[in-house]
This record gives sequence, structure tokens and C-alpha cells, in this order.
Amino acid sequence: MVLAGGAARRMGGAPKPLLPVGGVPLLTRVLAALRGADPIVVVGPPELDPLLPPGVLRTREQPPGGGPVAAIAAGLALCPPTGRVAVVGADLPFLTADGIAELLSVDAPVVMYADEQGRTQYMPALWRVEALRAALPDEPAGASLRGLLREIAPHLAAWPGTGPPPWYDCDTVPDLRAANDLSEAEAPDGRGPA
Repeated sequence: MVLAGGAARRMGGAPKPLLPVGGVPLLTRVLAALRGADPIVVVGPPELDPLLPPGVLRTREQPPGGGPVAAIAAGLALCPPTGRVAVVGADLPFLTADGIAELLSVDAPVVMYADEQGRTQYMPALWRVEALRAALPDEPAGASLRGLLREIAPHLAAWPGTGPPPWYDCDTVPDLRAANDLSEAEAPDGRGPA
């Protein structure tokens, strides 16, 4: 599940998923990391449709702009009733299949990364579908991601890889510039260091 509907206020309102890092739109980079997942659900506006490969589902949070928890509720409605679901942002330029596989290697209701200072990184995250459904509030619009963890403690994984971590996100123009600088060290397909 890719959350791609934020207002991008700190980006001047530019649609973040369409912004390029290393010449590749952020959303395209994230979808490449999820290749092989079934289904893949993108929660965001119709302007994203041209970037969606065949078979990728798109839905919209209610109300539009209702925040990440509302987006998760909308995306979860298109997911199978059991199993595991990756919840990722469309602004994670260095998310890779390896970053998802590391989370998949842990059997826990919810797995998230901890950064070098031990802080929880809320995306990417891997949830058991049942645990995520139970964590969603009755009114998801405006609710916080942190609130989903009120009744459940995530397993915190350390990132063993090199280079920018999978939770590196592009919230601001300087973040995007830095991501483009970092991407110069990547392979041409945007899948990691050259």
C-alpha cells in the first residue's frame, strides 16, 4: 500500500509522487520496490494514474486530504482480509525490495525500522492485516500514525544496508535536492548503489 495523497505543503503544493529523484518520479521508484506484491494499492489522486503499471489499484482517502490514517483505511479496503501488508509513503526514494524483505524477515504484528538514534520510523512498515484493522480508529480522518501504535508495540528492525536508508523521505525541497545528490551514486535503474 502506497500512501500518495498528501498536500505537500512543505513542497509548495507540488504533487510529491510526481517529482523526480535521479530522473525517476518518486512514485515510480517506490512501485519498483514493491514489484511482486499482490495487490499493490496506491492511495492518492487521479493525476497519478499515468504512472501506475497495469494491475496496480488506486483509491482515494475520504475525505481527500484526510491524512495518512484515512489513506490506510481506504487502501486496506482493497487488501485481502488476512496476510501482511507493507505501508509505505510515495516519497521514499531509497526504498528497495531489500528494504521490504528485511521487514518481511521478522514475524511480528507490526515491524518498523529504528534509525541510528533508536527513533521509530513509521514508514515503511509491515503490518499483519488483522493488527492494522484492529488499530484503525472509527474516525480515521485526521488521526496520527503514532496513534495506531497505542495498543501495540512494533518490532523495531535495524537497517543492515549501506547508503541512504529506506525511510529517507522527501518532505521539503532541500530533502529532494539531497536525494538527487545521493542518487548520483545509484545504479541507473534507481535500485541502489552502482
